[in-house]
Formats: sequence, C-alpha cells, structure tokens
Amino acid sequence: MPDTPELQKAFGQPPGQKVGCGFPVANLLVLFDLGTGFLMRIGAAPLRSHEMSRAATFHAEMQPNDVLVADRGFCSYAHLALLFQAEIHGVFRIHQQLIVNFRKGRPHASTGSLNNRRRSKGRPRSPWIQWLGHVDQIVEYVKPWHRPLWMTAEEYAALPVSLRVRELRYRIEQRGYRTRDVLLVTTLLDHTRYPSEDLAELYGQRWLVETNLRHLKQTLGMDVLRTKSLNNILKELAMYAIVYNLVRLVMLKAAQQQGTDLQRISFVDALRWLRTPPSKAMVSPLLCVPLRKGRVEPRVQKRRVKQYSLMTQPRNTLRRQLPLPGYA
Repeated sequence: MPDTPELQKAFGQPPGQKVGCGFPVANLLVLFDLGTGFLMRIGAAPLRSHEMSRAATFHAEMQPNDVLVADRGFCSYAHLALLFQAEIHGVFRIHQQLIVNFRKGRPHASTGSLNNRRRSKGRPRSPWIQWLGHVDQIVEYVKPWHRPLWMTAEEYAALPVSLRVRELRYRIEQRGYRTRDVLLVTTLLDHTRYPSEDLAELYGQRWLVETNLRHLKQTLGMDVLRTKSLNNILKELAMYAIVYNLVRLVMLKAAQQQGTDLQRISFVDALRWLRTPPSKAMVSPLLCVPLRKGRVEPRVQKRRVKQYSLMTQPRNTLRRQLPLPGYA
C-alpha cells in the first residue's frame, strides 16, 4: 500500500528495509467456505503479527458442528479448546514442535519434578488413550502452563484442563510434492464415521484456499492497494471482498445451469461476464476448465523481472546523488 505515515504506523513494512525504502504491508487473515469458495470474512493486521491472535474472532462466522480446516500455524491447545467450547470441529496439520508417537500404549512426558522431565525428554506430552489403526490414535492434550499472549488470563483460565483429540498420519506419493508425510490432529474422534482417508482428502482440499487468495490478489489486483489512509484501505479491502463474492455467485449459478462441478467454472471467465453481462438474466455458459487432480508444476517464474537496482536509500537521498546536467 502507499508509503504514508498513517499506514506505516498501522501496518509496518518488511524487516531489513530502511525508512523510506519500502511500502507498508498488511498481514491478511481470511475465512473461506470450502464448498462454494465464498469469502466469509477478511481482516487486515500489522505485518509483524500472527494470524492466531485474530483467529478466535472469526469463530462467530461458523455454526456448531462446522469443520474448520487450517494449516499448522493454527494448531495450538488454546485454539482447539476454543473450537471445542464453540462446538466447532477442527482439522489441522500438527505443529512442528509437537512430538508424535504412534506406538500402542507408548509412554508420555512427565510433568512432575525436573529430574522426571529430564528423563522423559523426547516423549510426547499427551497421554495415550486409544489405538484406532496403524497411524491413527486418540490422545489427550494437556493444558500448557503458559498462556498465549493473544488471550487474557480470564479467557485462558476458562479453558478445560485437558482435551481428547485424534492424531493421524498419511503419506503423499504424488511426484512433485515437497511434503511426504503429513501429521493431522482433529476433534473428529469417530474413526468409523470419519475414516483417515476422508480426513486426508479433506485436508488436501485446503490448498483451494491458496487458489482463492491468488484470485483475490492477482486476478482482482488486490496485491497492491491504492488508497492512502487507514479508513480507506479497509474500505478498499471490503470492496475487493464484495467483488470476489459476486464473481463466486456467478460461478455458482453457472455451475447449476451447466450441470457441472463448481471447481471447473473459470474464475476469470466469470469476472469477464460480470464486467459486461448480457441483457438477459440467465448467466451465459462459462468456460469449464479440466479437473487436473494431482497436477504439479515446477516452482519457477517465467516472466523476467526488470533490470533495476533495489532502493536501499530514501528517495530524497538518491535524488541528490544524481549527476548534474551538463554538456559533453
């Protein structure tokens, strides 16, 4: 967004950039509906803030028995407990600092004296409850002593002292994927109603969030905001969200009329129709893209960047360093 004092104070800029050499950048948190792709809520925060500090405020957009799918950044005891209190289920990738062991009846780390904790180093903190399969089990997460900074002492004290969750692991054999083994934690404990294969497929659909964000930031052009005040920046984000949902509504109606899967309707073609809709009320047939399940592409960029040096000094300083006009 534009480099103004108000926006710099509200959002800040990436570290390593000198004053006057960068632009304010917002940390964006969004909540999508997995079935339709609609944007349910969007929120901007300072760049140097974690999404988890605002995740609990998004729970009001969900109903009891809804399922929240998110990456490992949202996997914490406090977040799982808040979802449990709201009767919302969660499917998260397990945080990289948690120790997971699928051995049947395995021991867990002691929370007693310092010597006991040293002897149990490397063990999971969660007591083992039930074995559901080779890499599928129910364990009990214990409430940590230290509360997260984004919660008050009263809110943290109201959380339960323990929570039963389900841990499972599945392997990705698709060529091109960096991650091979994925560890999940969920509050869906019934393994007959929610098989591990279905949970793995559900978490695999989390990647649709990245596609939706790409449409927001690239297709609609939200990656660079233009207004120069905090109030107008929030209005600009709201307008992008409205336009995005309008495009999604056109895609939904087109999928119903054409009798095809919603994921096959082209977002770009729906945007073109919305810009110049025909006189009739019915949505004209939109482009259907092929379902390329398991498609992978190399992480490279074809378009070359322009050959300019990066700004490492403020513009006023660089302007004074320009050579004076003269005659050769």
